[in-house]
Amino acid sequence: MELVADILLVAGALGAGLYCFVLSRRLTRFTDLENGVGAAVAVLSAQVTDLQTALENAQKTATHSTDSLEDLTGRAEDAAKRLELMVASLHDLPGAQTISPTPPPATGPVFSRHAGDAR
Repeated sequence: MELVADILLVAGALGAGLYCFVLSRRLTRFTDLENGVGAAVAVLSAQVTDLQTALENAQKTATHSTDSLEDLTGRAEDAAKRLELMVASLHDLPGAQTISPTPPPATGPVFSRHAGDAR
């Protein structure tokens, strides 16, 4: 009976040893830097670095665009002030014609799409 127990004990130990060997091989392949999860982590790390670089470039471009737009807005406001002054000075000229809000009545033939639209 002891012999059978010893044989079963040796078989169990060999089975456990084989299981540990297979598990060790699987873990080695799992963490391999060329094919396993290690490769995926390395690729993701490189992508994160690329995205950080792209984000920094986008922030620099946005800052440059904001500065440019602020400059252009200031120039446009200055031009608008000058135009307002010029229009105001035109009103002060003697004999300046004013634009009437309604057009003068038509004296020639008038096209109308519907019969009730004729003037």
